[in-house]
Amino acid sequence: MSLLLKDRVYTMESQTAKRGVYPLHGFKLGLYRLPFKLDDPLEIKSIHDGLKKAFEMEIYADRIFATYHWSEENMPDQFAKDYEKVDLNVTVEIVTGDVVDIIYQIWPIDKFGDPHWLKDYRKKADHFAKMVTDTILRNTILEEKFRAALMKTEKISEKESIKRLEELTPLAMIVLNAKPKPKAASEEEIEEIDDANVEALDGAKPGPIDVDYKSKMKQSPSFEAETGHEIKTWGRVGTENAIMGVWGEFVSVDFDICVADGACIDACPVAVYEFVEFSGNAASDKKPLMSKEPDCIFCLACEGVCPPKAIKIFEQK
Repeated sequence: MSLLLKDRVYTMESQTAKRGVYPLHGFKLGLYRLPFKLDDPLEIKSIHDGLKKAFEMEIYADRIFATYHWSEENMPDQFAKDYEKVDLNVTVEIVTGDVVDIIYQIWPIDKFGDPHWLKDYRKKADHFAKMVTDTILRNTILEEKFRAALMKTEKISEKESIKRLEELTPLAMIVLNAKPKPKAASEEEIEEIDDANVEALDGAKPGPIDVDYKSKMKQSPSFEAETGHEIKTWGRVGTENAIMGVWGEFVSVDFDICVADGACIDACPVAVYEFVEFSGNAASDKKPLMSKEPDCIFCLACEGVCPPKAIKIFEQK
């Protein structure tokens, strides 16, 4: 991101920007818009909580603020005559919503007193702001979203997207355990459910898929496909596939409705789906697993051909 911001640093005369009045108003503005959605409160909180060890973090309404502090001295000997020290900071703001804006503004030096001896303040503040931005993108849930966007826009593989992100964020610090998962039922919690007491469906559940499943169903453990892609699930109960719920974050299939007719596999021009055996489900013993979900081009072909209307595609803008 620091490389992407290289040519996107502006002087902002007005206190307004495209998405409204920003609470930060400095002289130098770095702004980059990321083409993906961030509006889940759990995901927003995970960014705030995950970076507390590295930065001063705050949440206000739909915005996350990450502040980096550093100090400058006019001489190394703090006991010397005329010794001075100044505490400085720069804040990076993440504006959430249907797209993500990452913004930073550099305050004039007189905000911090009158350290006339300080050299290269704006250059240092700019560097630290880009470091914060890179760190956010490499260590939080935004990393997954950004790589998915890169795979779609640049037509690259998942492995190539990792390398590409590293190239774009050379100033990133590595913050251990900075990507807490949104709270969901654990595998242990699912295994505690007695499958014998799970009321199996009598055949396929009638369609169409409930498009509001994310708010109506509890998120359940993810499933790792052989491609390495982690598929999110909602409403999965037990371990014997009697009730499978909805699988896929934006290529979403209600597996209790799906009858495995294969229409989606035949229709998909980029081979997002592959059949995988899931015995024990009343609707069908195999399912079209969205193993290459990040490759989806949102053509909606699969959604249109599904006979029981088990599929919903949520386009990532």
